[in-house]
Amino acid sequence: MNLSVFETMDEDQLRNYLGFLLWHYRVMDAFWFIYVNDKYGQDAAERINEKVWSRVPEMGAQNLLQRFDITEKGLKGFLQVLKLFPWTIIVDYQIEEAEDELIVTIPHCPTQEARLRRGLGEFVCKHMHEGEFKSIARAVDTSIKVECVFAPPDEHPDDTFCKWRFTRALTMNEDKT
Repeated sequence: MNLSVFETMDEDQLRNYLGFLLWHYRVMDAFWFIYVNDKYGQDAAERINEKVWSRVPEMGAQNLLQRFDITEKGLKGFLQVLKLFPWTIIVDYQIEEAEDELIVTIPHCPTQEARLRRGLGEFVCKHMHEGEFKSIARAVDTSIKVECVFAPPDEHPDDTFCKWRFTRALTMNEDKT
C-alpha cells in the first residue's frame, strides 16, 4: 500500500479524504447488494450479505485492535472497537453505555431509507447485523452476547430502524454475586 499521497495533505484534506472513503465504502456495499439482487434475487442477496457480514467485520475488528493497541476485553474493549468501525461512523449509531450493557440504536439507516425512497421496501438486515456484531464481538471477547431487540423484518418504531443489546456472559472464574 502506497500512502505517500497523504504526506502532503493538511488536516482538512485528510478529513475530506476520510469522508470520501466512508462514502465510497457505503456505495460499493450498496451496489454490490443491488447487482447480486438483480442477478440472483433478494433472498440470495440477503444470504450472501449475511455471509460477508459474518466474516469481514471480525477481520476489521482484529485490525483495529492491533492498529490502535486496544487490549481491553469485555464491553469496554468492544465499545472502543465499535466506535472506530466504519458503519458506526457512516450510520451514526447511537450508543448508550451502562455498567453491564451497551445499547446500540439506529434511528437513521441510509440503506433502508434509500430503499424506501425508491419504493423497494425494507430488506431483511437483522441476520446480517447479527453476524456483523457477533463477528466484532468474537474478535474482542468471546463472552460478549449479542441480542437483537428489533431489526427489519421485525416491526419497529417509525423513528428507529433497529436496536441491539450487548452484555457479557459471566465466566466460571467471575463472581456471580
